[in-house]
Amino acid sequence: MIDLNDLRVFEKVAATSSFSVAGRTLGLPKSTVSRNIARLEQVLGVRLFQRTTRAVILTAAGEALQARCIELMSRVDETIAYVESLAGEPRGLLRISAGIGFGINVLSRHLPEFLARFPNIDVSLDLTSRDLDLIADRVDVAIRMGPLPDSALVSTRLGSVPRCLAASPDYLHRRGTPLTPADLAGHECVEMPRGDGRTRTWHFQRGDERATVDVRNRVSVNDALTIHQLVRNGAGMGVLSTYLCLDDFAQGHLVRLLADWAIAPVEVNLLFPSKRELSAAVRAFVNFMREVTVPNGHWQSGLPEVD
Repeated sequence: MIDLNDLRVFEKVAATSSFSVAGRTLGLPKSTVSRNIARLEQVLGVRLFQRTTRAVILTAAGEALQARCIELMSRVDETIAYVESLAGEPRGLLRISAGIGFGINVLSRHLPEFLARFPNIDVSLDLTSRDLDLIADRVDVAIRMGPLPDSALVSTRLGSVPRCLAASPDYLHRRGTPLTPADLAGHECVEMPRGDGRTRTWHFQRGDERATVDVRNRVSVNDALTIHQLVRNGAGMGVLSTYLCLDDFAQGHLVRLLADWAIAPVEVNLLFPSKRELSAAVRAFVNFMREVTVPNGHWQSGLPEVD
């Protein structure tokens, strides 16, 4: 019979390609890790690793086991957490993934209250600009901005972030101030890169009028906070989250452009893997985020309409 502890050790060795690193991560001596792997190989009747003096390499059987082990161990952890949550107050480790900007500007404001309300929940917060595999990376709930790709994930809408076009006074002094969307042609822009290498397109609407502009990315960067700072410091113009710009507009560090043209907000969604029982900790976090997400408040705040 396979020992789940052996599978957990195998998963860590496979992920780190090292018996020593896996042992340190799990708090086990290297000799214990070796015994776990040897026992698992004996039960399965196959070699899982090719060992050399420099590396630990998965065999074909090891690769097949790793591909299935990730989801298996994730389901084991979730099942244990769910059963434990039935005993009463939400508890356990809650793994959250979010974008860097949302983590710094939103979650850092609200997580202290969440932790105070649920003293038996610990939080592991992974802030990244890339989309993680929720199952492979053991993420309980992810916060994602923008369109969601088709997937097996379950999502629930949290809110939306208003956006506006802005540039620094220094940039506008050098390059001139656009008065219509057509004037944006040839301007230097700071934007997110596209995965297919094509240029970004900005969409504007004013009443029944619509305008589309293919922008020239002078700088491409995959982090919204860095885009904000680059635009603020004169690298070009950019479409920014409005709540990040309120103080800059008031203090004259940024100038709002084409204020009579609207830019679609960015949708914010909570995601979690499907076909799984949500633990009490996940349900508590989802309900808490819905509670503290106030329409027109903080990150959902916009700017006054222009007459």
